[in-house]
Amino acid sequence: SELSLKQTVTMGTSRMFRIFVVLGSAFMILLIIIYWDDVSVPHLYLHTPVSPGPKVAHPPPKPRPHTSRTPSFLSDIDAFVNQFLEPGTGEPTDTAPADTGNQSEKAEERYVPRREWKIHLSPVAAELRERQEQRRRLLQEVCANESVAFPGKNRSFDEIPNKELDHLIVDDRHGIIYCYVPKVACSNWKRIMIVLSESLLTDGVPQRDPLAVPRELVHNTSMHFTFSKFWKRYAKLARHLMKVKLKKYTKFLFVRDPFVRLISAYRNKFEMPNEDFYRRFGQLMLRRYGNQPTPPASVDKAFSLGIHPSFSHFIQYLLDPQTEKAMPFNEHWRQVYRLCHPCQIQYDFVGHLETAEEDAEHLLRLLRVDNVVEFPTSGRNLTSSSWEADWFSMVPAETRRELYKLYEPDFRLFGYDRPDSLLNE
Repeated sequence: SELSLKQTVTMGTSRMFRIFVVLGSAFMILLIIIYWDDVSVPHLYLHTPVSPGPKVAHPPPKPRPHTSRTPSFLSDIDAFVNQFLEPGTGEPTDTAPADTGNQSEKAEERYVPRREWKIHLSPVAAELRERQEQRRRLLQEVCANESVAFPGKNRSFDEIPNKELDHLIVDDRHGIIYCYVPKVACSNWKRIMIVLSESLLTDGVPQRDPLAVPRELVHNTSMHFTFSKFWKRYAKLARHLMKVKLKKYTKFLFVRDPFVRLISAYRNKFEMPNEDFYRRFGQLMLRRYGNQPTPPASVDKAFSLGIHPSFSHFIQYLLDPQTEKAMPFNEHWRQVYRLCHPCQIQYDFVGHLETAEEDAEHLLRLLRVDNVVEFPTSGRNLTSSSWEADWFSMVPAETRRELYKLYEPDFRLFGYDRPDSLLNE
């Protein structure tokens, strides 16, 4: 009887264990369903059509044959994501659903076209298409050229730290990824990304005018969804979903002559009063290179005394080995190859500030959003490349050559000529 009692207890324990396993599995499945419903479905690449294309009837999807084989986890994710990512026409924006007479009234309410595509009577100029082909080809050639070396060139995308992906802004509504480069019209392109993503509402209505976006919101990180935020939203799936988007979306950036960009950064941050940059960088430059052991405590006091870092001090700061031992370069003078990773990301469009109006019109047309938004024209005093000689006149020739070495990868990658007139004096 004692043996029978033990067997009964053992069977009861085993039965309870199986019950707990079944309940635990059911609970985990429920959690997964809730997670996908709450996190992934609202955020995963849902192209809400902003500029619907011509009405094209699509054949009904073919039923998938039932199979008992369980696909791999990542294959499931890819299949789930692709159903949202695949555009009907292969274009960056989705097409409108077919116009059928027997659609229900509810279905018609669900889809309300906002605007039609802009009709272009002529194709994009061959010169503009060839310009982009040359710029993309140059990037590929320089990245493949072993004689051109710079930090991070040969690493894979997976090896790029998450914090270095914070300049890649994603617009899931139109399938766009923009890598912004400070001092290269990035304020206006950020305005356009805000309008396209509809992340700014005015009285419940998405803002449509880029210039109406308040300046304090343009650079507010909460207004932009960047790759660096993927970890918080998608956790372990983040890197995989980044790769999916990089493969599916149209990726672009704008650049300018590296030396002219540095002049523009100096003018904006140090030639005009800027309390933040004065405290973070200006005081340090004055102490190290300006013979000012105790510089004024505020930028207003400094400017009232006629004290501010010179352009030569700024260049010394960039070349000082101690600078990046303390912290990485600020984004306003960090090299483009470190901001946008052109050897790991195959950009579809490379704009130059020197041809900004033509490139912007071409890009917006390529993205098929030129009916939704226009690139704002700037009336501000832009830094000109013809000023380089004047700005560098007080910088020794050897220092100029060292500076060129620091920014040479950007010159080479984006097709800017070596400034021999500055370097060979």
